[in-house]
Amino acid sequence: QVQLVESGGGLVQAGGSLRLSCTASGRTFSMYRMHWFRQAPGKTREAVSRITWNSGITYYAASVKGRFTISRDNVKRTVYLQMNGLKPEDTAVYYCAADTGAAKLAPDYWGQGTQVTVSS
Repeated sequence: QVQLVESGGGLVQAGGSLRLSCTASGRTFSMYRMHWFRQAPGKTREAVSRITWNSGITYYAASVKGRFTISRDNVKRTVYLQMNGLKPEDTAVYYCAADTGAAKLAPDYWGQGTQVTVSS
């Protein structure tokens, strides 16, 4: 089992920045990729970004590319999501997730989520 704990959410004005953190514990050696998803009220959960632990290869949704940066600290087993230029439409609960292989269609483990609210 892998446990994921997010932190760093909060309330920020449009144009501001936040950095989310996700720290993994447990059988972390089994993790292949770390993901950030978000879910806004009344909307389906969407993938925001992901990073492969070993290679550092990243992916960004078009809606956040150029504004968000994902990174990882292998020693601390922590993944970060630096969010700059925040917009009201970025308001959502942000979830950290982990999968255990490239062939996985969905993450195996999820965090509890952290609220990000961007005021206009």
